[in-house]
Formats: sequence, C-alpha cells, structure tokens
Amino acid sequence: MSGAVWSDTARFAVYYAPSRESAWWRAGSVWLGRDAQSGEACVPPQPQGLTRPLMELTEAPRRYGWHGTLVAPFRLADGMTQDDLLAATRAWALTQQALSLPVQAAPLGDFVALRPADQQGEASMRALAASALQKLDALRARPSAADLARRLAAPLSEPQRALLVKWGYPYVFDEFRFHMTLSSSLTDAGERAALVAWWRQQTPTLGPLAVDHAALFVEPSPGEPFVLWQRVPFQTREVK
Repeated sequence: MSGAVWSDTARFAVYYAPSRESAWWRAGSVWLGRDAQSGEACVPPQPQGLTRPLMELTEAPRRYGWHGTLVAPFRLADGMTQDDLLAATRAWALTQQALSLPVQAAPLGDFVALRPADQQGEASMRALAASALQKLDALRARPSAADLARRLAAPLSEPQRALLVKWGYPYVFDEFRFHMTLSSSLTDAGERAALVAWWRQQTPTLGPLAVDHAALFVEPSPGEPFVLWQRVPFQTREVK
C-alpha cells in the first residue's frame, strides 16, 4: 500500500500498530479476522465460553484493523496532500522516543480492549497521542456545520464537547484513554468475560508492546475497511 494514491474522500488516521513481524501483529490480526496491511483474511480462534462465533463479536473493530488510536480519522484540509501528511508524520515521529508498554485485557464500557497495565504507560501514551494531534492538526479538514452539529448531539460532557469543537474529536488530551479494541459493543457480560479471560492467558506470552513507530491508516472511501498505508518509525529505527 506504500505507493497508493488515495481519493479526495479518503480519511486518514495515525494509529499505533505492532510491528508486522511481531507476534502481537499476528495475534491481533488473527483475532479480528483481517490483516490490515496485507489484506489477508485470517481464521480467528474460538475462546471457550462463547455461544457465537468470534467473528460475530469483532465486526466493528475488524473494519478499522488491529490498532490503537493516536489521532482519530480525519480528512485532509483543502490544499493538503497525502504527501504533505506523510512528510509531517515522519517529521513528528523522528522526535519521539520508543517505549515498552505492558498491557492487559479489560472491559471498556460494553467493549473489551487491551489497555495499559499501569499509570506510567497510560501517561506515556496520552503524551504521545497529544503530541501527534498538535503536530498534525493543521492538515486536518474542519467539519461542516451540519457534521459538527451531528457529533455534538452525542451524549458528551462539557469538556468533551469543547475538545470536539477545537480538535475534531472529544476523546483527546485529558479525555484520551489508549486502547486496542478487541470486540464490538457486547451487552452480554458473559461474552465480555470470555474474551478477557482468553486474552489474559495470551498477554504473558506476548509480553509488552514495543511502541517504536506509528502507522498511517486510510479509509479509502466512506464505509470501506481501513488499510495500513505507511509505518512511520520513531527516531532512526527501520520498520518493515
């Protein structure tokens, strides 16, 4: 996907994604049933305690691919190109330090997600996301009045509403919670518990996440699955 040319309707996002060669990338892609970099379909496991196929429980995150959000999806501002975005993201990434992030599976509302296992990791990822958002904000198209009104109609706190107006997304800075989504919204507590239990068996073997690069993901057209377009290394690390 590195040489792809995207349409004017494409949305871009800055995500964290584990290295393509890592066990974490394979584990997450298989879990969701799709490799967002290669386009390969994967056969997911079937955790004990589920009465439905796992594929039914991961439909929402499958479209976005295996990732943790740093900068939420946005369209490019008038006059900005995908090359401008790539250059700016690469320049930002070279100012960032790699870190090792211990994670654990946990419920997040009605969802299940991987979350930082300690406050230090939480703070480090919040700072990383804030830095990326501030660096790239000039490239982001502002929403139309109608789109902004629609987003503001969601149940948000006053601080979240203010962040949405200024930054295009309500869950940034102090409202940011790094997570890698493992399920759609699930009303069945038993299903959520089964997914958490499965991942809590896996994470000790997989170890901490190596956060040493970011990844630009693209939604080519509205509603299409997101694809991993470019990996962007921190400092001088080479990312395949």
